[in-house]
Amino acid sequence: MKSFFRNVYVKNFITVVLLFCLCIFVLGMAYAAMSYSYILRERSDGMDECAKTAGSMLRAFAGEGADMEGIDIKSVLSWLSRMTGYHMLVTDSQGLVLNCSDKDPECPHIGMTVPAEAVAAVNREGAYRDMTRLGGAFDRSRFVMGAALPAGSAGYLFVSDEAGRMSGIWRGFADIFVASAILVVVLSFAVAFFVVRKLSRPIKEMSDAARSYARGDFTPRVHTGDSEDEVAELAQTFNVMADSLERSEKSRRELIANVSHELKTPMTTIAGYADGLLDGTVPREREAECLQIISSETKRLSRLVRGMLDMSQLQSKTPLELQSRSFDLLEVVCQSLLSLERKITSRNLDVETLLPEEAVYVHGDADAITQVVHNLLDNAAKFATPGTNLAVKLWREEGRAFVSVSDRGETIPKEELPRIFERFHKSDASRSMDRDGVGLGLYIAKTILDSHGSSIYVTSRDGLTTFTFDMKLAKSRPNEPREA
Repeated sequence: MKSFFRNVYVKNFITVVLLFCLCIFVLGMAYAAMSYSYILRERSDGMDECAKTAGSMLRAFAGEGADMEGIDIKSVLSWLSRMTGYHMLVTDSQGLVLNCSDKDPECPHIGMTVPAEAVAAVNREGAYRDMTRLGGAFDRSRFVMGAALPAGSAGYLFVSDEAGRMSGIWRGFADIFVASAILVVVLSFAVAFFVVRKLSRPIKEMSDAARSYARGDFTPRVHTGDSEDEVAELAQTFNVMADSLERSEKSRRELIANVSHELKTPMTTIAGYADGLLDGTVPREREAECLQIISSETKRLSRLVRGMLDMSQLQSKTPLELQSRSFDLLEVVCQSLLSLERKITSRNLDVETLLPEEAVYVHGDADAITQVVHNLLDNAAKFATPGTNLAVKLWREEGRAFVSVSDRGETIPKEELPRIFERFHKSDASRSMDRDGVGLGLYIAKTILDSHGSSIYVTSRDGLTTFTFDMKLAKSRPNEPREA
């Protein structure tokens, strides 16, 4: 039962229902008070008008100094009572009942005395109104209004109406209100049921989807329909998060698969040659060769682990940390060329440079961008045909600095270009040639540039392969505050 009331849909529905009931209750109380007041005022005005009419008719009929106890006066009062439905009493100046509207000549009201406070109220305020039995004149309380008789007739006229008649009229209004309120409540419940259900459905779907994500299933999505409210916006954000999680999970699985594949090959090679050396199946004259292969594969494993560590460190840095300083990009390019001079020379490659004479300051982390330039130059030297040229260019354009590295060698297949910056990706043609690579260099370069808000792209046509990236130009020298 507790879990039932913890349900968002149930709580929202109960809240809406209670609010509707509270509104109906408040409106009902206000309506009851206003309708009763209105009915009371209308009846009072009607009785007041009746009293004036009765007084005028009595004066006109009886004249000055008329005997208010006569049968003629009783006939007038009876006729007015039949016409209006009100009961009327005529008293003298002391409140003694002289005549009434009853048809019976032996009316029990004649001879009774109305309460002194009623007479005093008429003398003091000009009229008397109250719910009373009028000193025992009536068996039950009635609404009574008293007024003085017109000039020339000493005494008072008291007009009364049954309280039940007023209550009946009020109950008629109340019945109409109750029926309308019930209809409104039923319709409100139906509307609340569907509205609250529609609002809570995305939350329920998000809850179910979150449980699926916890189990490793990232396929469920929350349906928002045509709604554009805050709940729909939350659902859309939830779907974006789910897409990101699905991509992350896919990348994680691919990473594990790729790492497993990359680790499996060198480890199998190392284990095979090591076992051969231990059990004597490898001839003595080949032991040095086997040890060399083991050493090479061990270094390859080391490079793979180091590359994975580099990726982890890059992903832990924020763009603000990477771009908090500025440096000379021209100096980075020159230093990278010098560091790879031996490798470039060993492959009999010539270097063509198109570099500016003055420094080119850019925003970013110098060490990270040095790694980018080094990886691009290393790749170019590795895959360039011996005896050809490497071309390195640096230039400014529209507030950005551009660096390109070109080499002549095998053309990268067109279908491979979109995947060239993926982790552990190496084309089939390059695998046999690149025994030292682990397929992380270009991925690391792209990751660094992405974190700097920069881009990198590659073209490969007719044996000429060119990698180009850009950096945002800085307005200050290294270690100096940036200009706004």
